[in-house]
Amino acid sequence: MADQDIRPDGTVAFLPHRLNRHPVVVLGLTADELWICAGLSGALGLMVGVPLAFALATIAIVPTAIVLAIALGVFAGGSALRRFKRGRPDTWLYRQLQWRMALRQPLLAPFVGGHGLITRSGWWSTRRSTAP
Repeated sequence: MADQDIRPDGTVAFLPHRLNRHPVVVLGLTADELWICAGLSGALGLMVGVPLAFALATIAIVPTAIVLAIALGVFAGGSALRRFKRGRPDTWLYRQLQWRMALRQPLLAPFVGGHGLITRSGWWSTRRSTAP
């Protein structure tokens, strides 16, 4: 069986299509996506928890708000990202983020690799004329 996979020139006849894919960790999210969801949710929990801690005069609300925001963010964000990514290529989310950054924040685009994307919208022409 293994001899069928090797070509006469010594190269392998197949490559697993999941070889370079990031593994799914939680709720259909890869590790990078999970960190982004958790980080953004934690920051939101911090922004909500600090004013509540001052209003109620107890510091214990800050870590509680952060943990609750992360739990809610991972489950809600995981479900939303799974719906967005369904039926699309593996790199679609990252290219979409790069494209949006290149359009909206052109000065920050080189930091996320968005400077190499084609952002022109309109009709394209090959500038060829018909044969005489």
